[in-house]
Amino acid sequence: MRRLGRWLLMAIVAALGWARHREGRGADADAGDDGRIVPAGDPEPGAEIAVLLLLVAATLCAVGFIVVYAIDAIGNQTQLLGIAIGACFTFLAAALILVGKRLIVTEENEEEYPPAGHPEEQQELVQIVEESGSRFTRKRLLMTTGGAATAAVGAALVTPVLSLGPWLDTSSLANTPWRRGLRLIGSDGLPMFADQVEEGTFYTAFPEHANHDEIGAPVIVVRLPPSALRLPAERAGWAPGGVLAYSKICTHAGCAIALYRTPLFPPTSSKPAMVCPCHYSTFDPASGGTVIFGPAGRPLPQLPLYVGGDGVLRAAGNFSGPVGPSWRDVREHPT
Repeated sequence: MRRLGRWLLMAIVAALGWARHREGRGADADAGDDGRIVPAGDPEPGAEIAVLLLLVAATLCAVGFIVVYAIDAIGNQTQLLGIAIGACFTFLAAALILVGKRLIVTEENEEEYPPAGHPEEQQELVQIVEESGSRFTRKRLLMTTGGAATAAVGAALVTPVLSLGPWLDTSSLANTPWRRGLRLIGSDGLPMFADQVEEGTFYTAFPEHANHDEIGAPVIVVRLPPSALRLPAERAGWAPGGVLAYSKICTHAGCAIALYRTPLFPPTSSKPAMVCPCHYSTFDPASGGTVIFGPAGRPLPQLPLYVGGDGVLRAAGNFSGPVGPSWRDVREHPT
């Protein structure tokens, strides 16, 4: 009990080291109230149980944060993460407040500050810290629960660090839901017919029966005159009727390509281009998604297409390259 009380109060007042405390303890500390500075307090088992429950709740919320963070399939993930970590700190704060209000013996004394450097007065302060925890009767259980809560909160705070780019295994980014034969499904949830794709219009599509939140799922669909295409030779059949599809994830910082620049007067205007609104990386759809402006380090991955017998656009395979920011190439191909 004394050790837990000492630990909690020393954390609050930023008090003294453990070694000095152990050296200064005398045999009379365990022999009753002889030599006490702070009167012994009456046990409060109800308050101790409440602290235990609050610490358990904080632990569960911290673990819940980690679980929600790890499972991408959970809906409303951002909101649930905020609720979990907020509730965790709320329960933890309530437990500490309850300890300070109900389980730490306090008294008010007025006296002059002693001169600095007096070891006797310092030892008395250590003794006061120890004796202030006399109300604790479940030392081991509280220490175990407090340790579990501290570990869980620490793990919850460290978990988001795993998402930092260069330290994360990025091999999963090469896996996308696109496979040959999958139909392109528009934002309206309906199959995308090739003859409905118009020039000068920007479309977003997804693979059928796939999770739209996957990084490799969304694609941009545009149409250009076949005569304007300058695709690499190996992609000659990837754009049926001039319809092209590219990953919607910018290769600079992973933002969504959300702008499509179309010339209002072709003789003097710039050619059509796909633009990321975050840092204005600009990609040329006619030449295979090459970068024509901005900080992006590589082209947008292109998705090969063909038109099925029903007139619906279908994937002819996977992307021409890995989806996502360019920093992943630094890990896979260091120089």
